Amino acid sequence: MPEPKAKRQTIGRRLPVFRSSSFRIITLFAGSFLVTGLMVTGLSGYRSQQLLGQQIRQAVANERDEAFSEAHGRDITHLYPVIKELVQNEAGFYYLLQDAQGRSVMSNMLHLRPVAGWRWLSWTHRTSPSDRRPVVGYGSVLHDGGYFFVGIDGTPLQSLRHDLWLTLSWNSIAFLLIGLGGGFILSRLVLGKIETISLTARDIMRGDISRRIILNATGDEFDHLAGSLNAMLDRNEALIASVRQVSDDIAHDMRRPLARLGQHLDEAMEASNADLRNTALVRAKAGLHDALEIFSSLLRLAQIEAGDRVPDSQVCSTKNLLEKIENFYKAVAEDHGHTLIVITPEPDIMIEGNRVLLVQMLSNLIENAINHSPKGASIVLSAVLKKAEIVFAVTDTGPGIPAAERERVFEKMVRLDSSRTIAGNGLGLSMVRAIVRLHGGTIRLLDNKPGLRCEITLPVFSAS
Repeated sequence: MPEPKAKRQTIGRRLPVFRSSSFRIITLFAGSFLVTGLMVTGLSGYRSQQLLGQQIRQAVANERDEAFSEAHGRDITHLYPVIKELVQNEAGFYYLLQDAQGRSVMSNMLHLRPVAGWRWLSWTHRTSPSDRRPVVGYGSVLHDGGYFFVGIDGTPLQSLRHDLWLTLSWNSIAFLLIGLGGGFILSRLVLGKIETISLTARDIMRGDISRRIILNATGDEFDHLAGSLNAMLDRNEALIASVRQVSDDIAHDMRRPLARLGQHLDEAMEASNADLRNTALVRAKAGLHDALEIFSSLLRLAQIEAGDRVPDSQVCSTKNLLEKIENFYKAVAEDHGHTLIVITPEPDIMIEGNRVLLVQMLSNLIENAINHSPKGASIVLSAVLKKAEIVFAVTDTGPGIPAAERERVFEKMVRLDSSRTIAGNGLGLSMVRAIVRLHGGTIRLLDNKPGLRCEITLPVFSAS
């Protein structure tokens, strides 16, 4: 649809200063530079304050612990000779030992209210004689009702705070001037191209995420930039769709476990005795664990489904993958009364993919076979080469899956009626299919007569 004439005229004529792209670029650049510079300066100063504060508190804590250790007791009688010697010999610390009535027994500072814990004394009359310095210290209430305080000069920490504010003030001016100058230069260099990108960005901000930057067919750096931005917008559009899907999945799939959690908490609140309350809390905790596991699995599944290439791809040995699965699950299958048979290919077959995801793919299938097969079942994991593809097969002699349900079980949180008494969250096969698709393969479920046969077809690694 053509743009209105009034709008074309507005774009064509020179805009007022405060509405121009140049002004926006200068403001954005200067503001970003200022905020970033102040954040870096502030964070580094804050970290310096933390480190210095920790050092000061550690010195006070060491002095306090040493005094208690030498006194062999936490009362005035034992502490008096130790504090007396420290007051005479340790000029760098402040000490106060006072009785239960608040009278100073031995000190180089005035009395304090007996408050336990860390304290910051900024008033000059807290030291005797007054040296007009802040004190950082720790107070301890003694066993006999007395009070012991040990502190150290807090001037370095106070000076560091003052210097930080002074540095932030001067740096804000410097960062602002540099940002304004840099923004002006940048706006002059790229104003025309930026305006085109800005117009497209405005349309996208209005909700038209399908808009893309028009290429000038000049092949210059800005065309390359426009192409990269268009590719990024394509990717962002796909990610937004994925995020929306994840949000919908979480809102839908977390409803049931959270409802069960709320039910168990209600039972705990209404419990008539401790045993019932504890039982309800244990169930609530288990429900919370299930909810967190579902949430984590949904996020992991969304990451895999949103990927357009295999992360950390490497060449993997099929034989090693199958042997790893055998080592993991042979004993588990035996504990469930099953027999796990792994048939490795000869010669070995190499495939390209993410080793961790491939192991998870096979593990989910083996766990499903173990959990859903009756005792005495035989589970077989094999891999064979067919043309330029490798076919993984997991077969069992369990109850199988009805043909009408074999596609539906790949959906998130889908569990058949026959498996609702078995632990699980209904995401295992969804994860398997997502991993298979990420690796460019296919998966199908077949009748094993009896039982189920799951076949996964993946491309074989080719050196070319």
